[in-house]
Amino acid sequence: MSSDLAISATGLSRTFRVPVREAGLRASLRSVVRRTYRDVHAVRGIDLAIAPGEIVGFLGPNGAGKTTTLKMLSGLMHPTSGTARVLGVDPARRSRDFLTSISFVMGQRQQLTSELPAADSLEVLRATYRISRPAFREQLDELTELLDLAPLLDKPVRQLSLGERMKCELAAALIHRPTMLFLDEPTLGLDVQAQRRVREFVASYAKRSGATVLLQVRPPSRGAC
Repeated sequence: MSSDLAISATGLSRTFRVPVREAGLRASLRSVVRRTYRDVHAVRGIDLAIAPGEIVGFLGPNGAGKTTTLKMLSGLMHPTSGTARVLGVDPARRSRDFLTSISFVMGQRQQLTSELPAADSLEVLRATYRISRPAFREQLDELTELLDLAPLLDKPVRQLSLGERMKCELAAALIHRPTMLFLDEPTLGLDVQAQRRVREFVASYAKRSGATVLLQVRPPSRGAC
């Protein structure tokens, strides 16, 4: 695998061993003594070669293993077989340098504290990532301009609309200037205009920062406009 690539993977696979539950009382009692299992292949033999600064869309139907792949590449999950290198290192080791160089945004996962204003949650992240105040202020000012955050930062997160919260979540994900961005359906639940704004912002951020982006999106359903 080339060290010049932002992401490289060969034969990346993940198999889950899950218990088999048969119907009926007798089968349930039997499973207490002797449980049987089956293998579920979530990801099979994926090869990837993504250059620094590329924005790559990761498409597939539900159950295709997209989120599992992103979790392996971000170090949240170990592969069953195969190898991966992200930013030149094994993501499964989850070193501090690696973790401060990436960001993983999931559409249904909330990084911000719902009872706090968004600005306070971002301040917590500043301390967590050990960002100097001048660097934090510079990045926050840039994100505020790009995402139009000024009217949102002082509001408790629970009072924000879904689209407003997602903009603040993106700011939280980018406040430490990651060079690798994993996006797992970040526009899920947003209206068409909000989806377009989020994708335009991601493209703008990648262009300004040189970050590599792996974006998981659902293909449009049949009949969608």
